[in-house]
Amino acid sequence: MFPKWKFHYDSEQDRYICPNHQTLTYATTDRKGCRSYKSNPEICSSCPLLENLTKSKNRQKVITRHVWEDHKKRTDKIACLFQEKTSTKKRKEKIERSFADSKQLHGLRYCRLRGKRNVSEQVLLTAACQNMKKIATYLANGALFLHL
Repeated sequence: MFPKWKFHYDSEQDRYICPNHQTLTYATTDRKGCRSYKSNPEICSSCPLLENLTKSKNRQKVITRHVWEDHKKRTDKIACLFQEKTSTKKRKEKIERSFADSKQLHGLRYCRLRGKRNVSEQVLLTAACQNMKKIATYLANGALFLHL
């Protein structure tokens, strides 16, 4: 079976073009936001590529395309450009380490009080303590470099 990427999408006329240069026109959109494009079964029945295109009994090829597919492709390209192994490694070192420290060193594994307001207060105080420790470490390292 030919995969979807072997079909060309014509955004101006909102249709797909099959490898045999026939069009699949827009049929309907379902509740999930997938647009269906269907071929003409009369034309497809005489197509030499029919056995590679579809196995349906009515000899009609159906392709689905999500309404946000253009945006998904664009964000995937951007994500591939910026996502490197080093950024994942830095995330483990910085962000996840911060959560581990708050649980292990600052008692955030269990909340001392109940209620949304009290828990958020404890989380904010813990984050403030961690930020103060970072600032103190930064200033201490900066002061060492000034004396050298």
